[in-house]
Amino acid sequence: MKLNRKALVLAAALAAVGSFAFAQGSSESAGSKTTQAAGPVHVTLWYPATQTEVGPLPNDWAGYQIIKDKFNIELEAQTLPSGTQDQDVKIQAAAAADDLPDMFTAGREVWLRLASNGMLADVTDLYARMPNRTQLMFDEGAKKYTTLNGHNYGFATPAAVSRNEGLVIRKDWLDKLGLEVPKTTDDLLKVLHAFTYDDPDGNGKKDTYGYGAFVETNNYEAYPGRRLEPLMGAFGVEGTWNMTKANFGLQINKPEFYDFMVFMKQIIDDGVIDPNWMAYKKDDFRGAWKQGKFGCFREQNSALHSENNYAPFDANFPNGDIIVIDPVTGPSGKASVGPAVRNMRVWCISAKAAEQGKAEKIADLFEWMSYGEGYMLCGFGREGVEYTLDANGNPQSVPGDKGYNGPVGQTYIQLRNMAFNYTSDMELSSRYPSYTTKVSGKHMSSLETLHNMQGRKWTDAVGMESMPVPSTDLKTFYEQGLAEFFSGKRELTKDNWNAFVKQFNDMGGKAWEEEGRKYAEANGLLK
Repeated sequence: MKLNRKALVLAAALAAVGSFAFAQGSSESAGSKTTQAAGPVHVTLWYPATQTEVGPLPNDWAGYQIIKDKFNIELEAQTLPSGTQDQDVKIQAAAAADDLPDMFTAGREVWLRLASNGMLADVTDLYARMPNRTQLMFDEGAKKYTTLNGHNYGFATPAAVSRNEGLVIRKDWLDKLGLEVPKTTDDLLKVLHAFTYDDPDGNGKKDTYGYGAFVETNNYEAYPGRRLEPLMGAFGVEGTWNMTKANFGLQINKPEFYDFMVFMKQIIDDGVIDPNWMAYKKDDFRGAWKQGKFGCFREQNSALHSENNYAPFDANFPNGDIIVIDPVTGPSGKASVGPAVRNMRVWCISAKAAEQGKAEKIADLFEWMSYGEGYMLCGFGREGVEYTLDANGNPQSVPGDKGYNGPVGQTYIQLRNMAFNYTSDMELSSRYPSYTTKVSGKHMSSLETLHNMQGRKWTDAVGMESMPVPSTDLKTFYEQGLAEFFSGKRELTKDNWNAFVKQFNDMGGKAWEEEGRKYAEANGLLK
């Protein structure tokens, strides 16, 4: 039975403080709603910024007028928070208030809740309206990712280049302290201790830490999240799930997860991880490593070595050197940067927008962004202003701040994530050009960094991102429990850990695991 709007809003409100009540999504296609106002159609867009460390899309972005002229759309664009977790919190709060924007992006866990509660438009018939975008981005796997009860409730779009992160370390600190690149977890503990207590920056102060992180979780990287995955990988418990036929299940139920917890607690108790790691947001974390707060962390290639992102570190530490290293090997010989998935975010159209006849307009906008004029404007800016074309017709950033690689030009390509599919050579080479740093004069290339990171050891986990999600209560219990072990509020002993895991399974963890097994088997995800 379908829920009415009042019930849907109530269900969404409950989700903000507890868990969503589940119901069937609407099966009426968004394309069937055609009533529109005579004047320009007002469309609200919440988008994830391409570059979080520069400003939002400027009011004088040329696309606003072009979109109005071509599609009769009055676009109102608002940036989402920089972290995916904070993005999802904002979306859920809007859903609870029955105030979702017309189009927005969400992680699969939040998408599933919204779709199940009838708050998203059925877009099944809109793929045919976007032939170019569909051919480039929406294969059967992408469509399956956003299918619920035989209908499609969003467009699964690549959110980033795959395997674009890595474990990195301050090589200049290693050199100053006479240390080698750590190969094992024992090596890493020694290096982190030295980075914390042996004054690696030589300023005579105790103001550095070994490891840095922040909590960044998603459907396939459960708490403590992505920044700790290289440590979890040393014990074979990277990612939310073990996706092998021989050992399938939730990683928290594996004996090795306790071994990781002991290792992590050792790092915390030795004081060699930045103590703000549980409080940091993404921008805090990135500001901290650029200020030399810690010397080992997991980071993304562009955030690390793209010109505008690396410039503050280069100015602060002209002799600094951050290199990509192999993930450290644990006591059983295991190592991994983390799970490698398709990195999908879901572009959604709200059910209310479809009811107001906006869905087809939004589909036309998506299509325009996928090729030709819209693609170039969203991805590279304006020819002669943010980019020029080389002899082969490939865009090149105009030198200086106004080029699309500069701090001013980057604001004009904040919708790049809506245009790119992150696979073509042109996109990669233009997005990650080589350059010479202004202060130290070093040659840098975030594209070379990307290839370096992609060549490290990852765990193939395609499909893990589409696995069933836990209830909000179960997820909260899981995360709070681990946080209490880390903080010392709950003593980490084998008996205490086993009791916690049993309680987790009794309150729904085992049922979640069995649901995951059925889904993985039915969809051929086990390896």
